[in-house]
Amino acid sequence: MQPKQTLTLTDNRNGTCYEYPIVDGTRGPSVVDMRTFFKDTGMFSYDPGYTSTASCSSKITFIDGEKGELRYRGIPIETLATKHSYLETCYLLLNEQLPSIEELHNFDLELRHRAFLHEGLRNLFNAFPDNAHPMATLSAAVTALASFYDDHLEICDESEYLEMAHRIIAKIPTIAAFSYRHSLGIPFIQPDIDLSFTKNFLTMLRAYPGGKMHLGRLGHEEIKEVEVRALDTIFTLHADHEQNASTTVVRGVASTGAHPYVAIASGIAALWGRAHGGANESVIAQLEMIGSVDNVDAFIARAKDPDDDFRLMGFGHRVYKNFDPRAKILKSLQDELKEALNLDSRLLEIAGKIEEIALNDEYFVSRHLYPNIDFYTGIILTALKIPRNMFTPIFVIGRTVGWITQWIEFKKDPQSKIARPRQLYLGE
Repeated sequence: MQPKQTLTLTDNRNGTCYEYPIVDGTRGPSVVDMRTFFKDTGMFSYDPGYTSTASCSSKITFIDGEKGELRYRGIPIETLATKHSYLETCYLLLNEQLPSIEELHNFDLELRHRAFLHEGLRNLFNAFPDNAHPMATLSAAVTALASFYDDHLEICDESEYLEMAHRIIAKIPTIAAFSYRHSLGIPFIQPDIDLSFTKNFLTMLRAYPGGKMHLGRLGHEEIKEVEVRALDTIFTLHADHEQNASTTVVRGVASTGAHPYVAIASGIAALWGRAHGGANESVIAQLEMIGSVDNVDAFIARAKDPDDDFRLMGFGHRVYKNFDPRAKILKSLQDELKEALNLDSRLLEIAGKIEEIALNDEYFVSRHLYPNIDFYTGIILTALKIPRNMFTPIFVIGRTVGWITQWIEFKKDPQSKIARPRQLYLGE
């Protein structure tokens, strides 16, 4: 980054002028380098929620909210989600390039063997109540995972970074599946090295001891390839999303020198919030609350009423002021899977009518309230027989590679320093 121009700020109280370099990125808005602002002026900038603040430089993910564009390492999300697997996407994020056939094979094989948990960590699940939410158990277990790999506190070379990253990516699905099964009080299903990453997770979630699937009317219900592909696509769409709330938390914890898995656990805790990763659960709950297409107009009217605190879940986004590109992909996937997975027609009808109204109503269009990824994810996950309390853990599985890639980038950045925002004090 080489500054080409400067921004001049004038203090109207005394006429003093200050100049700050403007730095251009390869895509997106330029930034004003204000690192000396307090030293120069004795003032802080005021930006609640960091709506206009670039907290770091990054080469991982790019978003253009106005155009509805998302890229990982420069590759459009549409290409990755439709032409490449989730593991290829993971490799891309970690290595800055898509893998060859041999590289993908070796990467896949390593993750399969690293998916198993230390027996001591398995015993930890016994300490949690049987009805514990899987997100609470998942966060705690990932924190505990740091105690088994203390050597990751001091990483010296690229191979150690990748070993650490591969280990957490491989183990998160196992921890998530064990967290769910513990919440039901049913036996754990160990990883199967003969199964692919995504199919293995679905098997650990659904299977019974002996490796058999849920027993249906016509026999054992096997996992369909269309289900594996759908969930794999969802993982890819969630893999990274620039400096969102949970990623910012991961980078903030990384800045303290904490263990990388503790930073990931902090990201999991942040993701659990209903305004972040928990939103897809709220979408399904709201569709069920609406109950029928006959009730949609009344709820739309409530959403538009300034005196009513009701709002439609799954619409609008902090960054996207256009259609979320991930939502477009899921919309197409949902239409494709409608018959294959027997999607809930009642929920689809309700969602379809809401979508039609919102995309054509001036109230929503003028406010850029387009359907986001959460609007479609819940219906697809329901069709995949994913329990609602596992919706956010699914998000965690997909996002882990993004978090750990962001952690690595932060640690390698010579300009990184401990996160320490300041404040506007209004107290006594």
